[in-house]
Amino acid sequence: MPDNPILIPILGDQLTRTLSSLRGRTKDDSVILMMEVWDEATYVKHHKQKIVLIFSAMRHFAAELRDAGWSVDYIKLDDTGNSGTFTGEVARAIERHSPRAIHVTEASEWRVQQAIEEWPDKFECPIELLPDDRFIATHAEFRDWAEGRKALTMEHFYREMRRKTGLLMEDDGKPTGGDWNYDKENRESPGDMPSPPSVPKFAPDDMTQDVIALVEDRFSDHFGALTPFEWPVTSAQAEEAADAFFAARIENFGPYQDAMVHGSDDLFHSMLSTSINCGLLDPLELCRRAEKAYEDGRAPLNSVEGFIRQIIGWREYVRGFYWMHMPGLAHDNELAATRPLPEFFWTGDTDMRCLSDCIRSTHKNAHAHHIQRLMVLGNFCLLAGINPRDVQDWYLAVYADAYEWVELPNVAAMILYADGGKLATKPYAASGNYINKMSDYCKDCAYSVSKKTGEGACPFNPLYWHFMDRHRDRLKSNHRIGRIFATWDRMGEEKQHDYLDSADKFLDSLEPASEGWARNEN
Repeated sequence: MPDNPILIPILGDQLTRTLSSLRGRTKDDSVILMMEVWDEATYVKHHKQKIVLIFSAMRHFAAELRDAGWSVDYIKLDDTGNSGTFTGEVARAIERHSPRAIHVTEASEWRVQQAIEEWPDKFECPIELLPDDRFIATHAEFRDWAEGRKALTMEHFYREMRRKTGLLMEDDGKPTGGDWNYDKENRESPGDMPSPPSVPKFAPDDMTQDVIALVEDRFSDHFGALTPFEWPVTSAQAEEAADAFFAARIENFGPYQDAMVHGSDDLFHSMLSTSINCGLLDPLELCRRAEKAYEDGRAPLNSVEGFIRQIIGWREYVRGFYWMHMPGLAHDNELAATRPLPEFFWTGDTDMRCLSDCIRSTHKNAHAHHIQRLMVLGNFCLLAGINPRDVQDWYLAVYADAYEWVELPNVAAMILYADGGKLATKPYAASGNYINKMSDYCKDCAYSVSKKTGEGACPFNPLYWHFMDRHRDRLKSNHRIGRIFATWDRMGEEKQHDYLDSADKFLDSLEPASEGWARNEN
């Protein structure tokens, strides 16, 4: 390895050859430092497959860098002397390499960035902190956009990102097709849905098998099935998965992106978020591929626009929102929700078929699609008044694509309304009717979605009105849902009592989760 090099730490979600800290560096005067550390694997007790995915992807990325001629100092989790922290491993690397400077791309998560910003006080060599320009909007651009606005409406931000990228834009500055958003065409129920083609699965190679063995040994008490592990762990595999999506599934992605089918975990979803969020795929390039699919007549506009909106709209928006509202966002609890997370979120042992199936997929695959996360799992947590910290820890722990910058705004603000409406214009609360419309879950459920109260009634039905009643003072002035209270008032006291009593009995039956499921108590 070179003497007095530039030391370049690369984190587990920065597995990108064009990373800002790598650009402009030469291979003969740089050492790349990659670190598997205990603190990152256990600050929440991540799903076993999530740990395998990140560690395996890191090891494969390091091997690719070495093959390309880079000097890579790779620290495995079980290496002798591993300090267990990023800062500790940078300190040890400084002792080994005597670098003349450290170049590092900013972290995606608040707590990691805070640690990096302490390095200049801890280490004598100069630290150059570089922006993560894999995103379209910089932190400053988002703050400039947000300044002075009464509401941070994602749709308005999304239009700015369309203009900036030129995606689905015409020469006259108008959106392709005349409308900015085709979400109204993307809400088909699964009743007439064609059979989805299979999603590529990737058998673990020897390197991944080594990581699986490590996780089985060191993280046996973590949530989730360890095998079969079939996620892409290299850029080549991730590109193969993207090819399959654009060849066979994007056509029907739009109409059925909100649909839910029992036992079917992939449907027409891209399944690319794990690869995007750890750096194996370029999100803007994926959007351009989607645009090309429309231009070539291989995918309808509503599917392509919906895919692009999720990436340059929502993904970029929640990142900007996260950095604008941290660290307070992690502690917001505007609805004063205090109920502990139920045990069945870890076991899947519930007679509610929708929840059971979403938890089954989460346990098996470290994945559930966005409507399952928002309108089944999240809707339940909102209606039941589950403590936001419990819910945040659960989502962060169980999903392979979950990093705090994307998980926390989605959970705290979008799902739980814990920020009091800075992000969402209303709580995303729904009764069993929504789930029945968008899925086949209710068909064979032990509960009846048509029954509103009493024994055998779908719990979502009384929980919905229980939620509305207890938050009436806060929500009655909300222009999107305020009129709902007129319906509640017309019911009469006896019917209202039946709803509230049914909800209370169900909530009293919930068994709280055992301590230590989500956060490592050691």
